[in-house]
Amino acid sequence: MRHLACVAVALLATVTGFAQKDSTKNAPDTIKVGNFIIVKKNKDNGHESNVRVSISSDPNRKRKETNLSTNWFIFDLGFANYRDQTNYTTAQSTGYLQQINGSAKVDQNSTSLNSGKSSNVNIWFFMQKLNLSKHVLNLKYGFGLEMYNFRFDRNISYRKDPQPYIFNDSISFSKNKLYAGYLSVPFMINLNPTPGKRHGFNFSAGVSAGYLVGSHIKQISNERGKQKIHNDFNLNPWRLALVGEIGLGPIRLYGSYSINKLHKDFTGMEQYPYAVGIRFSSW
Repeated sequence: MRHLACVAVALLATVTGFAQKDSTKNAPDTIKVGNFIIVKKNKDNGHESNVRVSISSDPNRKRKETNLSTNWFIFDLGFANYRDQTNYTTAQSTGYLQQINGSAKVDQNSTSLNSGKSSNVNIWFFMQKLNLSKHVLNLKYGFGLEMYNFRFDRNISYRKDPQPYIFNDSISFSKNKLYAGYLSVPFMINLNPTPGKRHGFNFSAGVSAGYLVGSHIKQISNERGKQKIHNDFNLNPWRLALVGEIGLGPIRLYGSYSINKLHKDFTGMEQYPYAVGIRFSSW
């Protein structure tokens, strides 16, 4: 017991010595050891002092940054639309826009979208951030699936036989959308003015390249029921886009704008998809 008492007295003396040495940076009864704060509390009622030592993590410590960090399974949820620059008079001559059974000519109104129901959902299997300079300047890149659902406001229809074409249909649809999915690889330069801070401000900008891996038209009507027709519909197999991201606290917003057209050149269609939304990511 005498040995234990001696050890305890020595330990207390060591702790007291540390507290005195660190008094220039902390309160007189506080010492910092690694990632912890040790606080000595005294109670003096005219009798012998009681000493308590409590340990708590340092709320101001910075997150340790690594030169290469990986974020798995990031989800995006946003709205989609496209900028339509099609000259429909010229496009009529390509044969991609057709009139079936006396239907009206396809024009800009025919392909207008319901903005509130046109969506963009992305699943990034991974994203990595590579330190380029002091964790302030970084390279971000990843790999994932971008999914666009263009919900039409009118009764436009896509067909694939004998060759893909579109026309104004004769019936009304309760649901009428074009789906396009791309496997994509984004590359962005990231600027982070407050490295090590989990919820600081940062932004990224760059480009993304994607390849079309699936597309279909889905329609629901009383006359035909539910229809889903799979085809590429002469959509452009490649998608090149400008991409960006802004992080402010726990909130992250993203944006994407295609710099090439949704459809192949010979169709005469000049529509450039874009999307904005929320990104669910830890950095």
